[in-house]
Amino acid sequence: MRKQHGFTLIEIAIVLVIIGLLLGGVLKGQELITAARVRNLISQQDGVKAAYFGFLDRFRALPGDYSQAVATIAGVTAGANGNNNGRIESILGGGTIDEHIAAWDHLSKAGFINGSYNYAVVPETPASTPTNPYARHLRLIYDNVYGAGGGANRHNLKTGNQIPSDLMAEIDRKIDDGNPVGGTFQFSAYDGGGAGGVAPVGGAANQCYLGTTWSTTTIDTNCGGASLF
Repeated sequence: MRKQHGFTLIEIAIVLVIIGLLLGGVLKGQELITAARVRNLISQQDGVKAAYFGFLDRFRALPGDYSQAVATIAGVTAGANGNNNGRIESILGGGTIDEHIAAWDHLSKAGFINGSYNYAVVPETPASTPTNPYARHLRLIYDNVYGAGGGANRHNLKTGNQIPSDLMAEIDRKIDDGNPVGGTFQFSAYDGGGAGGVAPVGGAANQCYLGTTWSTTTIDTNCGGASLF
């Protein structure tokens, strides 16, 4: 009599089921993480937009641009008054101060956003500007660094960079039209501020977007967007 060695069909089936469950758990876990990051980024955008309009309604001025902030809002950093010209601008863009950084000081000290941010000239730091889940800085500003670029200046809230292009696509689909160069949520080449920022690139293959579609097959890990007001 010869003794047979090896796995039975039942044993092989059990192993395959276990492998399938493990792979399913890993994939589901990754899917949940991605969904949570998308919700986080959308919530962050919605929260700041609500704060922006709430501040405007209360003070009849824009955060960062408000010329009476130091006198009116307790705790605002000395010298962090804007020029009240109706635009949140950087010094390079025409502001007397970096109003896009002062905006966070005004909003936080007035109680419209969580945390406490203190005005300081560029570069942004976590003490002066909130960050996205990838540790890059948000920016609330009046400029044209959105979409394909070169358009009209508008107030917009930038997500910061280092966000994967497939997440950007999901965000855009959920809150707008899915078009990175159209609608109220678009691609932005903003480099995330602070030190060591690298500007996202779009408009060609293997970049953040191609034409009117975010890159979801070949993922670019350094992308960002902007909500237009």
